Amino acid sequence: MTFHTLNELLAEGVRGRYILVRSDLNVPLDGSTVTDDGRIKASLPVLSKLTDAGARVLVTAHLGRPKGAPEDKYSLRPAVARLAELADFKVTLAGDTVGSSAKEAAASLQDGEVLVLENVRFDARETSKDDAERGAFADELVALTGDNGAYVDDAFGAVHRKHASVYDVATRLPSYQGDLVHTEVEVLRKLTADTQRPYVVVLGGSKVSDKLAVIDNLLGKADTILVGGGMLFTFLAAAGHKVASSLLEEDQIPVVQDYLKRAADAGTEFVIPTDVVVAEKFAADAAHETVAADSIEASSFGTQGIGLDIGPESAAAFAGRIKGARTVFWNGPMGVFEFEAFSAGTRAIAQALTETEAFTVVGGGDSAAAVRTLGFADDQFGHISTGGGASLEYLEGKELPGLSVLDR
Repeated sequence: MTFHTLNELLAEGVRGRYILVRSDLNVPLDGSTVTDDGRIKASLPVLSKLTDAGARVLVTAHLGRPKGAPEDKYSLRPAVARLAELADFKVTLAGDTVGSSAKEAAASLQDGEVLVLENVRFDARETSKDDAERGAFADELVALTGDNGAYVDDAFGAVHRKHASVYDVATRLPSYQGDLVHTEVEVLRKLTADTQRPYVVVLGGSKVSDKLAVIDNLLGKADTILVGGGMLFTFLAAAGHKVASSLLEEDQIPVVQDYLKRAADAGTEFVIPTDVVVAEKFAADAAHETVAADSIEASSFGTQGIGLDIGPESAAAFAGRIKGARTVFWNGPMGVFEFEAFSAGTRAIAQALTETEAFTVVGGGDSAAAVRTLGFADDQFGHISTGGGASLEYLEGKELPGLSVLDR
């Protein structure tokens, strides 16, 4: 693929022009407080370049999954307030997306200022499966840019969606790849082509079903896949072990068994934890103990026990694999890192990534939130992806609409 870049747009000149930017402001909230501003910070460089060059910047973004109508809990207000705190340019939020508030605010926007339109998913046409409906919404977004507008996609986390603000506007305006999207694509290429070996993939998170396609595509490409998080219990069950009350997707056991059989022939090794931290219940203060992974029901809690983290032996073994790698991709925490008692496995993975000589990529919102929650800095890792589902779909080999539409 070949893309027009942000630098090309800047070279053409943007002073006084309306530039429509798709940013990723889909951040976690606790009420009205942003709990992880990583995506907001990642959006700043492109917005700063454009405002410094005198552009009038219109930002589209989404937050959460509203049902195609305004919902206060999904308003971009908290994200925009944090953006305004971090920015050295003026930032305002329109009261709607393409209504009278957006039109009036856009008309009064000055050179070097940013107007964020309210959550694009407040309009049902944004996510419509009907091309004409999405197109009509895109036309209204494009109309805000006047006669000499341009579009910049800087939201890699949304490029796997064929949505109006991601796909359809790019068919109507001169379109450019933002720096964040460009960096994500270059990083993910390193994970799929000419990858430095040994290549170790660390997969966690709650459900194995969320990772099936990426696992399938990694067989034969990754040298080692380390399995943790809630998904490990389906792997243990596939190996014939009982997992008590731990998270288990029984319908995926045959699929996992097939992967385990195919992996050896493909040259990929699955490494499954040998010990697990089992708790009496799902709670931060739950009684817990470490047991062998093949003896979970032998814990003090019997069949009621719940596995909530990989054990220290497994964490050390995983760390050793990471430190011996040349490339590492990590997606998904090893346990319930939000509870201190069950955060050690995730912390060990993050620590190992900061100590290895390998090129390291932290992918997925939960993993990014985990490293920040546990006190690690972004610059301790080779790259922290803002992509989430988009990153996984890229690694699955899928075509991403928001990228393909930018291909010139």
